[in-house]
Amino acid sequence: MKKLYVILMWMLLVTTVQANDLTKDFVTGTPKVQSMSQLTFGPQGVLFVGDSKSSTVFAIQVEDGKKSENDQRFSLRNVEGKIASLLGAKASDILIHDMVVSPQQNVYLAVSRGRGKVKTYNLWPNYIDDANVLLKVTPDGKMEAVSLQNVKYSQIALPNPVAADKKDRRGRSLRADVITDLSYANGMVYVAGLSNEEFASTFRKIPFPFKNKVSASTLEIYHGAHGRYETKSPIRAFVPYNLNGKPHILASYTCTPLVTIPEAKIENGKHVKGRTIAELGAGNMPLDMIVVNKNGQDYILMANTTRNVMKIAIKDIETTKANLSTRTKVRYGSEGVNYVSVPRLVQQMAVFNSKYILMLMRMPDGSLSLSSMPIRRI
Repeated sequence: MKKLYVILMWMLLVTTVQANDLTKDFVTGTPKVQSMSQLTFGPQGVLFVGDSKSSTVFAIQVEDGKKSENDQRFSLRNVEGKIASLLGAKASDILIHDMVVSPQQNVYLAVSRGRGKVKTYNLWPNYIDDANVLLKVTPDGKMEAVSLQNVKYSQIALPNPVAADKKDRRGRSLRADVITDLSYANGMVYVAGLSNEEFASTFRKIPFPFKNKVSASTLEIYHGAHGRYETKSPIRAFVPYNLNGKPHILASYTCTPLVTIPEAKIENGKHVKGRTIAELGAGNMPLDMIVVNKNGQDYILMANTTRNVMKIAIKDIETTKANLSTRTKVRYGSEGVNYVSVPRLVQQMAVFNSKYILMLMRMPDGSLSLSSMPIRRI
């Protein structure tokens, strides 16, 4: 009787583990990733890769899902030089498109080797949509290429992407903006970018594990620096967050509106208007956005192309009465929710562990550095 009980309990345990395995329907093979536009981590060691070229989101198991409890610092100097040496390229040709940190505190970088082909004074990662190298940097600073051959993965196509030959008024490809940011939370993959709809700015929700179900809403926001409503400019950086107990998307756009969007309004086929709660300065594009907790309070940190890192208290967002959607034009400076300027020229950020965030920073000598910053100093 006791032996039968043990067998039944073992079978129950195995069944429970299998039921909770989010990768059980993955296939083993080589995903046909054309361009790693955006990266984000999900549970069980799954790295989500947003590919604008193929209009596809890939879920690739790159780790075993275990979480490191270490609270160490991290530093890696001359990142572009080290990548160039590893890939046999020039440092001036290296461009890092995105950076994420895994639960094991490994740093993953999406990299391309085409920066030298683009002649512009304000080079942004989406100008080049051929990031086809995935690198991993371990906590001890070892850098290696990540092979995507014979890995466990799943994928889902995004419907109605902007056409491959569609260009903006400056002649740049809009296909690179099919996926402008990517996030995972609460069993859902969130995707911001462009579609081929009349109102091109689109926000998608994809339940994970993938079941061929993609919900897409078109977006409209008021842009104070331009003095008009806009439907063609995509979200550039966002985070899912519960504001006053209700799920929202906190999003920022080029030039630089900060917007809140209730998630309940984001339904398939719906057109959604966001609430503009701040204008953070013209001539700028947000590059990354994360949430950090300091002394029990949550803050948004936002990296930018032409501004220092901005720190915004969540409590200020929750209590603000600002609604710049009713304004005419915010010509200069910033209005709405206040922010604190953190003096760092940062391209990418990620929470590294409970004590530090990791910043990919341009240093005074022109080199690129991966450096940890104590959360207590932010």
